[in-house]
Amino acid sequence: MLTATLSHSVQSPARAKPNGRQAVLERCVERVKSTSRIFGLRNPQIGSVENGWQYCNPFDWVISFYAGQLWLAYQFNGEPGLANLARARQSDLNLLLSNLAAQDHDLGFIFSLNCVADWKLTGSQTARQMALRAAEALRARFRPAGGYIQAWNSHGTENTTRSTFVAGRIIADTMQNLALLYWAHTETGAPDFKTIADAHAETTRRNLIREDGTSFHTFVFDATTGAPLRGETHQGYAHDSCWARGQAWLVHGFAQSYRTTGNPEYLDAARLVAAKAEELMGTDRVPLWDLRLPTDEPQYLDSSAGAILSAGLFILADVTSGDEKIRWRAFADRLLDGLIDTCDVTQIEGAQGLLDYGAAHVRRGSVRNMLPYGDYYFMEALMRSLGHSRFCW
Repeated sequence: MLTATLSHSVQSPARAKPNGRQAVLERCVERVKSTSRIFGLRNPQIGSVENGWQYCNPFDWVISFYAGQLWLAYQFNGEPGLANLARARQSDLNLLLSNLAAQDHDLGFIFSLNCVADWKLTGSQTARQMALRAAEALRARFRPAGGYIQAWNSHGTENTTRSTFVAGRIIADTMQNLALLYWAHTETGAPDFKTIADAHAETTRRNLIREDGTSFHTFVFDATTGAPLRGETHQGYAHDSCWARGQAWLVHGFAQSYRTTGNPEYLDAARLVAAKAEELMGTDRVPLWDLRLPTDEPQYLDSSAGAILSAGLFILADVTSGDEKIRWRAFADRLLDGLIDTCDVTQIEGAQGLLDYGAAHVRRGSVRNMLPYGDYYFMEALMRSLGHSRFCW
């Protein structure tokens, strides 16, 4: 799968359109159940050849996206075995909680998708306490000078290049991790969980989102003074381009943060970024990996960006009204139908994921993959489109 490409010009349906999204969701649930017998307690990291998977190490940022799919499947059909499979993976999360050097901004992904979901769906006090410990660790990454949550870690004192690169750096992905802090504030009443989440969201809004609605993937601050320095990319095509998955993280993150806080600036941010994605995609139904990609570059798609963006747009439609609600719902529907028609592999015998054509990291050569986060958000978008409203965020 890693070397194949799909031209930007051939986003037409590859198979007959399924009879309704309910049928697609049911296939997803069955695929999640069937692959559990293959995975055991392993967690998929990235699609490999023959529609199989490479698996996560214990500290991988994607470690909980399969657990998130298990919790969605459990919510869908109530089968206790699915909850048990997700909960069994929490032993790896306890290992992460005891290893400070392995903790970074992605604690929100890791613990929301498993432990917060467990607490919300089953009332597990053990899961609740684990998620609160993770929220405390995420809160501790806040840098008051600059008002942001530090993204990546250095890898020891000897790797000075890495240390210089990560210092004072935020990334678009962190907007999706703030949900853990907002949840912790709701659970405990401790004000600094929300204060820190709000501060990071505001810093992101002012620095990662350009005036025209496109976005940087990362932004760098002076690590000592907090002074803003420059916007850059890490996974996008160029510093002045618009990495599609980052744009999608911002739509979903700001829409969800608005739903949680009622802060109108978050709603305006989600609107601005969503509108720009809509403009740049034109009539396309599956986004390119970068929304400002030159036409003479290979036109790789990113189904994971489409899934995240679709799920975020369903939230945006849910918190708006009138013609605006219709607009965002129509855009979300278009993206979801594009994924179903072009990227859905749930009808392919032997495939172990849900979506093809994910662009994990084009700059490193991973241009066509199944991705566990694409699969999770595909299920979330399907469920939101069908009226489900209980999620880990």
